[in-house]
Amino acid sequence: MQPLLVLPLLAFFLLAALFALVLRRAGRFLAATRDVERFRRQVGDLSGRVEGSLGDVCARVDAVRRGQLGADQIADDLTAALEAVRKYADEARGFHPPLDGRGMRDEIVAELERAGRALEMIEHGRAIQASARAGAREIEAQTAIKRGYLNVLHAREAIVHQAKLARDLSATDEASRFQQRRV
Repeated sequence: MQPLLVLPLLAFFLLAALFALVLRRAGRFLAATRDVERFRRQVGDLSGRVEGSLGDVCARVDAVRRGQLGADQIADDLTAALEAVRKYADEARGFHPPLDGRGMRDEIVAELERAGRALEMIEHGRAIQASARAGAREIEAQTAIKRGYLNVLHAREAIVHQAKLARDLSATDEASRFQQRRV
């Protein structure tokens, strides 16, 4: 082979290898960005639906707490909200977050489970209030409803906070892992 032909071929293969390396890293960066954006979108969508569902039931429970509605009038609302919260928790468990978002997903699931327990507590208080007329059972019912109501409010706030954290999640943090050489 002629030496004049070897040098351009060597340069071509070197440039091709460098180009393949750059494409590989760019592909990883794009994949990380896509994962972060998908997670942001999923959390934002779920947060909006949770806020709507729990906001509606909180308004109705607050009306019961204030004596504006009877305890029997919110039974269907509580059942629907409890079922919705269970579905939301299952949906959140199915998220595939980037590494930096795993804690957020777990926190959202924990808060949804907390909201479910709170709704069950409200249902317990509602059932007591619907069946008891006065006395110690009435106080127990009011306490259960109030505690459940406050826990639902706190769970809603925590989910909204996690959604804000997810919006601030940066794809560059995830993608920077690919910029370091692996040994």
